[in-house]
Amino acid sequence: MSFILMKRGEIYSPEYDGIKDILIANDKIFLIERNITESAANSLDKNIKIIDASKCIIIPGFIDQHVHINGAGGEGGPQYRTPPIQLSELIKAGITSVIGLLGTDGFARSLKALLMKAKGLENEGISTWMYTGAYQYPSPTITGDILSDIMLIDKVIGVKIALSDHRSSHPTIDELTKVSSEARVGGMLAGKVGIVHIHMGSEKIGLNSLFEVIKNTEIPIEQFAPTHLNRNEDLFKSAIEFGKMGGYIDLTTVVPVEGKSSGTIKSSKAVKRLTENGVSIERITISTDGNGSMPKFNKKKEITGMAVASVSSLYKEFIDIIKKEKMSVQDAVRISSTNIAKHLKLEQKGEIKEGKDADIIVLDKNSLQIKHVIAKGKIMMKNEKIMKFGTFEKD
Repeated sequence: MSFILMKRGEIYSPEYDGIKDILIANDKIFLIERNITESAANSLDKNIKIIDASKCIIIPGFIDQHVHINGAGGEGGPQYRTPPIQLSELIKAGITSVIGLLGTDGFARSLKALLMKAKGLENEGISTWMYTGAYQYPSPTITGDILSDIMLIDKVIGVKIALSDHRSSHPTIDELTKVSSEARVGGMLAGKVGIVHIHMGSEKIGLNSLFEVIKNTEIPIEQFAPTHLNRNEDLFKSAIEFGKMGGYIDLTTVVPVEGKSSGTIKSSKAVKRLTENGVSIERITISTDGNGSMPKFNKKKEITGMAVASVSSLYKEFIDIIKKEKMSVQDAVRISSTNIAKHLKLEQKGEIKEGKDADIIVLDKNSLQIKHVIAKGKIMMKNEKIMKFGTFEKD
């Protein structure tokens, strides 16, 4: 067995748990106590790794539920296809769990290749899952249908589809209902969440199709994870209604190429506004849209620019939630980790508790600078230095 002892950190589990020591055994949090002596730890393993977490806070690793881990894009031509993400990009951002997905291109981009990339990142040291489907309807799949993908492929926990976007297939309400039903039943039979992860565009119809499905079926509102809900003011107002109904609201941390002219609401500000409008903090999540293309369109929907979304935006918005919006560390942890784990039924993630996976971020108490990152019980960053790189990265 391998052991790590973290000394004297202030733990947010997400609830504040005081200054304590954490003993990690293999990939699990084994023991949390006020004082675990080094001599006691050495009796378990003379080569135990010690991390001084004094003057630091300890939080669960970030979970990013929307990352184009194998690349995305293609709007504007093949030269705009973004490359696969590297392990160190995720580690630097404190992301220890990631859910991969396809984007606009569900044709030349392959779900099989996405699955292999997810397995590769898992072997390199972080936890990974994926969604089947893409923007299009009918949904591309690996096995032939959504239900089978969720049932038979361990890493598939749900399906992605796009609504209210000029790049989508504009599925009818009946078609959206069918997709949702397949995902739900697949999840039930596999013991997974069977989430319907919905890319929301900026068309005027907004969330109306989703509201119709919820109104006219018995599919629970928790089955859905609409994202990019801070894209513009009209969509955000619908998101407030959705959140008050008990739905989970996912905000995108990356700011579009268009900047302020796009009407996008900064995710940290959106979090504050949601709580002020009566949405429970436990129903709010953030994700990056990381490693995807960020096309800029003019009024004719012609591409006028392109950038690549960075996964570092999740960490930056985490800081802004605390420092600029004056919200608590507990709330910021819920939004960036705990709520996501709960919604996606990732039961071993999102909390600092005995028996949970050892996915941990250690931050300087004052600056909130990331000092150490542990994923599945392995030290991935130590003293702000990356310790584990991807297979083809240069250290």
